[in-house]
Amino acid sequence: MTERNPHDLLNQLEDILNSDPLIDEVGFIHPSQFITLNEEAGALPSSVGTILHSEDAVLRSGASKVNPSATVFWCRDHKLGISTQVLLALYNAAKHAFMSALERYKTYMTLSVKKDTSGGNDTPSCFSSSLDILESEVMKCSRTLLLLSCDFGTAWNSRKQVLSTKQNFQIFVDELFLSALVLSYAPKSECSWSHRRWVIKMIAGKCSNLQEIVEKESELVKKLAEKSKMNYRAWNHRCWLVSYMSKGQVLNELNKSRDWTRLHIADSSCFHYRTRLMLRMLEESWHKQNPIASCSHNAELRQLWKEELDWNEMLIKSYIGREASTMASSPLPLPCLDKALCD
Repeated sequence: MTERNPHDLLNQLEDILNSDPLIDEVGFIHPSQFITLNEEAGALPSSVGTILHSEDAVLRSGASKVNPSATVFWCRDHKLGISTQVLLALYNAAKHAFMSALERYKTYMTLSVKKDTSGGNDTPSCFSSSLDILESEVMKCSRTLLLLSCDFGTAWNSRKQVLSTKQNFQIFVDELFLSALVLSYAPKSECSWSHRRWVIKMIAGKCSNLQEIVEKESELVKKLAEKSKMNYRAWNHRCWLVSYMSKGQVLNELNKSRDWTRLHIADSSCFHYRTRLMLRMLEESWHKQNPIASCSHNAELRQLWKEELDWNEMLIKSYIGREASTMASSPLPLPCLDKALCD
């Protein structure tokens, strides 16, 4: 097998990402697995054709006959596979391209700041277009790099720097899509989860469908929690989301999370999440100004608390010796709850 040019591989990967912007999952595949993927692709009908990039060409449809050892990328039904044979060379090329693009962007920004401080008021006509080109290059190169190295902090930070000057809501939605793509292969990536929180903070006061976004975020955590057990970082993100939830969403999450908790009794993360939801309801009672509304809410909260205690007691008796259910038996005992509501 001939040696592949890393820059050609990088261009091929970027072509695939541009040709299918709906790719929602990426994985790294051993060359031997391409045989199975190609057979399945040939047997199953699909609205999106199989794309195989070999070292020599881009092939569509009947590419299942291509030598698997020559296959570098596999893309079908918005799923992207990358051969493990080329990961190191591809990463080095992506890192070099990103660092070069970032250096050009920083140099340009430094020169523009110096020009402003020197008192020059005449802005070159090419300034805006040149800046757009450099920003686009940084975003493109950082995207590719992050799909190969999920915790490359400089790449995430460069995207924050570019996005912080933008007002277009769709750009931030696309950013959530990208970080979800990274999480599809690295569900415990702290940098990815942290970046999602930054994006949500940026759009929190600027969009009318924030509750819908929060709900989708909660579903994403549930999906990844199924894929990656004991995923503390994902559940920590879900706990953080609670502060953006409405009362109705909090109650809905309490109901939905019961079944998941029962099926994953050893995972304490969901118990912590339920505790956070219960405390959010308590915070709601403290913010009530109307005495009548506050009294009604407190009665509802006390009943909710009692039901949670009874449910935890049932779990403790049903799953004897399970530490998670015992430790989470109550975020706050009923006598203490009554005192907190009175205060």
